[in-house]
Amino acid sequence: MKISVSTTPPTVQQEELPEVLSEEEFFQNVPPGQSKLIKGFSISSQGSGYTYFDWELKDLLLYCTSDECSGYRKFQRISSANLPKKNEMYSYIVVRCRNCERTTKRFAIKAKYVDDATVELYKLGEIPQFGPPNPNKLMNIMGAERDYYLKGRRCENQSLGIAAFAYYRRVVENQKAKIIGEILKVAQKLNADQELIEDLKAAKEETRFTEAINRIKHGLPQALLINGHNPLILLHSALSEGLHAESDEVCLELATSIRIVLTDLVERMAAAVKEEAELTSAVQRLLKAGGKR
Repeated sequence: MKISVSTTPPTVQQEELPEVLSEEEFFQNVPPGQSKLIKGFSISSQGSGYTYFDWELKDLLLYCTSDECSGYRKFQRISSANLPKKNEMYSYIVVRCRNCERTTKRFAIKAKYVDDATVELYKLGEIPQFGPPNPNKLMNIMGAERDYYLKGRRCENQSLGIAAFAYYRRVVENQKAKIIGEILKVAQKLNADQELIEDLKAAKEETRFTEAINRIKHGLPQALLINGHNPLILLHSALSEGLHAESDEVCLELATSIRIVLTDLVERMAAAVKEEAELTSAVQRLLKAGGKR
């Protein structure tokens, strides 16, 4: 029996309906430990009161970590194991990247029958962990704070905003000198102004994050700006928010923003160095070719 969901818009007298997702939206976007109502499901009951939920899972858009892909690709379901019970079923589902056909992802799901129009899915867990991967370059910068950063990721994935924010703040503040030191290396490779080089050296030695930011008076190289903004100022602005004054939801938004800006900064530093090295190599080849004439 195919489950259908009413599309009649609610009137002002009706209570707001819970969010209803497709199967694909649930698997792609919902972290473990959460449940959502699902549309477009099939149900069949087979003896002894057991309920079987028929998976009709379309391709999922997930991040593939293989060297061949290293990006978002389509994953197809290749297997599933089901344990049916009365009005619910536990499922173990495996999907595989269609492109490289090597990377797999596993989900543990609880499906619960609610009524003829609704199925509730609860995500028990997934391997690899929910969310985009942690770049190796970022992990290298984390240094001694790596475990705290990973704990922050787990808290963020579970929508524990205050905890995630606290972990990320600790990581950034304790690794301030290393982050600024990496920016200094990039600035030197890009032949930045000497005033900026001196600013970064002074900021690296500062023990307090606020004072370190104040030391950088001449901005950062254009290649490291995020939408025209200094990423260190963006991080400082987020970290300056009072942890105890904000709700869990606001802290979660801030924590996610800190992670995104920090990751983008690391990727921009790597790209800037790579582009500079490639440009230098190209110039040397052209000079060498011109000298042979």
